[in-house]
Amino acid sequence: MVSRILLFDIDGTLLRTGGAGQEAMEEALSVEFQVPTPIQNIPTAGRTDRGIENDVFDRYGIEPTDENRRRFMEGYLQRLPHSLQHLQGGLLPGVVELLQALSERDDTHLTLLTGNYERGAWIKIRHFGLDRFFVDGTFGDFHANRDDLAVLARTKLAEQLQRELTGAELMVIGDTPADIRCARAVGASVAAVATGIYDAEQLRPHQPDLLFADLSQTQDVLAQLLDH
Repeated sequence: MVSRILLFDIDGTLLRTGGAGQEAMEEALSVEFQVPTPIQNIPTAGRTDRGIENDVFDRYGIEPTDENRRRFMEGYLQRLPHSLQHLQGGLLPGVVELLQALSERDDTHLTLLTGNYERGAWIKIRHFGLDRFFVDGTFGDFHANRDDLAVLARTKLAEQLQRELTGAELMVIGDTPADIRCARAVGASVAAVATGIYDAEQLRPHQPDLLFADLSQTQDVLAQLLDH
């Protein structure tokens, strides 16, 4: 029986894209909306693609109609694979080893909790060969607030497992203060990993339950994730 559900962020936690997401978004803006200016001063770390989309539309005066949202998302998703191919991204330390060890257990369920558009998340996960570890997830297509994603994830998982879930069963693994906050929104514990743009000293004041420099010490990380 599953006793621990681990909800993994993607960017900065499992992998780095080398800026592929921003490049693909900027190209989509240029081609679809004739906005040649690079996206500047719009925070992206820990945010959902819907939230970034909202800010981009507001910044450049694009009407947030369903059709414009579709054009932006489709333009981005069409360009993302090419950006991933030519930019220097990669897996973060220890990720494959940890996911492999967790996937071999009968008492854990691995799922994604990411601000990426759903299709964008799977493009990234497949590009880096991690799709064999995940079959489901909760994504940032429609929610600007990451806390709402955590609530949605808990609801979806409860339906999938056909029982109510307690916060003690859930652990979010992420690299930003937003990941920590969203975990608290559903009473989950949280493991912060300092492999994104926030270092350990910046993450510590947000009081994660666990804090790792990276995920490279597989057995130690595994023990702490399962025992906390």
